[in-house]
Amino acid sequence: MRAEPPVDGLMGPLELLFTGTVWAEGPVWVPSSQTVRWSDIPNNRILEFDPVTGKVRDYATEVEFTNGRTLDADGSVVQCSHGRRRVERDRDGDVVAIVDSFEGKRLNSPNDVVVARDGTIWFTDPPYGILPGTNEGHEGEQEYGACYVFRCGSGGEDLTPVVTDLVHPNGLAFSPDESLLYVADTAGLRHNVPFRIAVYDIVDGACRNGRTFVQFDDGHPSDGFRVDVEGRVWTSAGPSVRVYSPDGTLLAETELPETVSNVCFGGPDGHDLYITATTSLYRLRTATRDAVQARRAR
Repeated sequence: MRAEPPVDGLMGPLELLFTGTVWAEGPVWVPSSQTVRWSDIPNNRILEFDPVTGKVRDYATEVEFTNGRTLDADGSVVQCSHGRRRVERDRDGDVVAIVDSFEGKRLNSPNDVVVARDGTIWFTDPPYGILPGTNEGHEGEQEYGACYVFRCGSGGEDLTPVVTDLVHPNGLAFSPDESLLYVADTAGLRHNVPFRIAVYDIVDGACRNGRTFVQFDDGHPSDGFRVDVEGRVWTSAGPSVRVYSPDGTLLAETELPETVSNVCFGGPDGHDLYITATTSLYRLRTATRDAVQARRAR
């Protein structure tokens, strides 16, 4: 394992835990197995890392290009499937659909997902798994003609668009009190929009007052992120992980040797940050923990 110097007090040394993926994405800490689960999307498999043994295994293969995932309140994993164009639930290897269509039309390729304290599921639906030449799904059409952030019930009922003003919504996360929703837009200059994280006020289950939280003018988009107990946003940003205060001030940054896709907090005490970055899985020790995990631990 390689180690880099600590960064600004919030982050400890960076460790390389595993390499061998084509595009690593969607990490989540699974308390029941005390492992990190993540996707190697082009290789169509899900991996698990056991921090006790240091070993990595194929959790599942031929999984239809899963991407982002999160933990539900009952311990099951809610994940996004590019190939099946749906959000699904994995309970100990038994995978069932939650939602796959909007107003009778197929979703694009659900990308990332969070679960609110009331059990509702919120997810982004950009087109990356259906684009021409994709190796992260199957080529297809945008049937409902847009890319939204949706909210639905725990069983997929009452599917409702909550964010419709972003071009390619990607990563998303709540503030600790769930009064705010952060959403990354990764469409970029090809669509004449800046790379940014937008933030919305949540009012009665709807998103209001959308504005820019952070704009990435260096060309390094935010893909996936988590929010800690202090409301700080821990985000991927090209070949780095950056930490922003709730007012958008950059607090800390650590560089990696490859492009970062996503992060999650985990470990026995929740203070380890696991990082998926192109071919590899990394870990660094932090002085904080994930807001959602901390709430569930109380």
